[in-house]
Amino acid sequence: MRRPKKYESGEATQYISRRAALRKLQLSLNDFRRLCILKGVYPREPKHRRRAQKGSSEIKVLYHTKDIRFLLHESIVWTLRDYKIFAKKSNRDRAIKDFRNLKRRLALFPEIKLDHIVKERYPTFIDALKDLDDCLTLLFLFSTFPSLHLIPREQSNLCRRLTIEFLHYVIASKSLRKVFISIKGYYFQAEIKGQKVTWIVPHYYPFKPQSRQEVDFKVMSIFVEFYTIMLGFTNFRLFHSLNLAYPPQFPSSVLQDSEESLKDEASFVSDRIAALNFELLRTDKVQEDEEELDIDMELLEQDGDSKRIIKMKQEAQEVSRLRTLFKGLKFFINREVPREPLVILIRSFGGKVSWDSSVFAGSAYDESDETITHQIVDRPSLATQYISRDYVQPQWLFDCVNQRQLLPTNKYFLGEKLPPHLSPFVDSKRDTYIPPEEKALLDPSLIETHAQSDDESEDEAEKEEEEAVDQELLDAQLQLAYQQETAEYKKYGGQDGVNEDEEDPEDDDEEDDDEEEEEEVDEKTKRLQQEKQKMSVQSGKVHKVNKRQVHKAEVDEHRLQARMVKPRHRNLFRKLIREKQTKEKEEWLLRKKRRTIEAGEKEARKTAKREARKEAAAAAAKASKLGK
Repeated sequence: MRRPKKYESGEATQYISRRAALRKLQLSLNDFRRLCILKGVYPREPKHRRRAQKGSSEIKVLYHTKDIRFLLHESIVWTLRDYKIFAKKSNRDRAIKDFRNLKRRLALFPEIKLDHIVKERYPTFIDALKDLDDCLTLLFLFSTFPSLHLIPREQSNLCRRLTIEFLHYVIASKSLRKVFISIKGYYFQAEIKGQKVTWIVPHYYPFKPQSRQEVDFKVMSIFVEFYTIMLGFTNFRLFHSLNLAYPPQFPSSVLQDSEESLKDEASFVSDRIAALNFELLRTDKVQEDEEELDIDMELLEQDGDSKRIIKMKQEAQEVSRLRTLFKGLKFFINREVPREPLVILIRSFGGKVSWDSSVFAGSAYDESDETITHQIVDRPSLATQYISRDYVQPQWLFDCVNQRQLLPTNKYFLGEKLPPHLSPFVDSKRDTYIPPEEKALLDPSLIETHAQSDDESEDEAEKEEEEAVDQELLDAQLQLAYQQETAEYKKYGGQDGVNEDEEDPEDDDEEDDDEEEEEEVDEKTKRLQQEKQKMSVQSGKVHKVNKRQVHKAEVDEHRLQARMVKPRHRNLFRKLIREKQTKEKEEWLLRKKRRTIEAGEKEARKTAKREARKEAAAAAAKASKLGK
């Protein structure tokens, strides 16, 4: 048996460099990148880089050898090679000005078909739903792009159509569960076939092309090319599961890409929002309010875990209430409010929505409609208001969905300071810092106590100030009375203010007897008091913690733990300790930030009250002068 040479077995044969892969596949770098993105092949990080690179110390891009062998049998490789042949022949025809042959070649342009790759990467429909997060986020981003050098208008139109179809499924199935507003955009989470799908809808801003090439749009467009095929298959399955016609049919006035709509970005976005405000055609011709299927309790009882069954039943009841949260409510959106996320929210939970028809297309009713229950406004005041409706800010809708109930509107009126917008995507039982508003949501009894604590602290501060003033006046009066008393004693008495009388010896003996009796009584009373003190409940004494000693003890304990860890696990132990320290630091910074904010608000309230008192005192003084 021949002994294997160095780097002929083991980790050196499991990895291959990118240059060697290009030679093996006979592709250019751009074609290799495109092939890897479409097939889902990515670079790998070896455990021992020096061994994987056959002794070389430079850093190379490495792939698994089995992945490159897998790419050798892909039919797309031949299509990419046909692109090279097509480019050479078409360039030759242009050079010799053989336009007849060039036209024939353009008609036979080789096209890449990705259907088999989608089926290969996602064998089941649930696998495709699990990988839908990045797909939706990227397609929603590209649906807002204008025509660029590397992004043709047809691609952004296709992204717009597919995302609108997916949103129509979410609205029809009422599968939306969580929403959140952030700097990046609007976060949405839907539950589809038992899988949680989360995506981001970006804020709408007029597009500004960047001078620097910081973003590689070419690579992103390759991802979009694959994701559009994948989302098309997914939408087809989802629509047919609800007996909806696919592709959906919209009115002729909506989603018609004319020259005006392609030039004007505002009308392009307006058409996309208007398409969300129409009902879809059904294949069964029967439109019913689809309700969540009840949980089969007989099947669940076989588990024997009653707490789990009760929890699932409560969750199902909350979801059924959430699906009809805005049922029977009519909303009107003012022109300054971003419409797309609000239309998705309102229609997903059974509400009706409209906007100003003179500015945007697709409105269902006018602002003068008396049946409107809520008007969404994002300005401090309005000239004309109707008594029959509530004027609220947009955050009210998001908070109602996250808390799964219709909240009181008094905190969201025009010009009101909004409550903090809490994220529903964090764990409520986490070990890190939890703001008091989130604690109040988990325990409603803390809402009043938190508000009362501020009022009580302010009242206590006011009482302390008043008591200090009264105490100063009382001390001054007592000092004056004492001075008068001592002056009278000095005038009518001895030097020390005490009369000097002669003392009799008989009186001394009587006084000695009285003192002895008093001492005996005092000893008995002392014993009784000591016994009572043993049996009595005394107030506790404040024990001051020495922070230095506590910190020193923690450091010593940490060193002892580090010594007990095995050498092979020390790196893991250090990593855990580092993560713990970073979490503690983040929590400390958040608490410090909260304290500074609360101190500033408290000081502002105090100064406002002082100014109000001064104004009231000045007004009272002015009124008294006028009365005189």
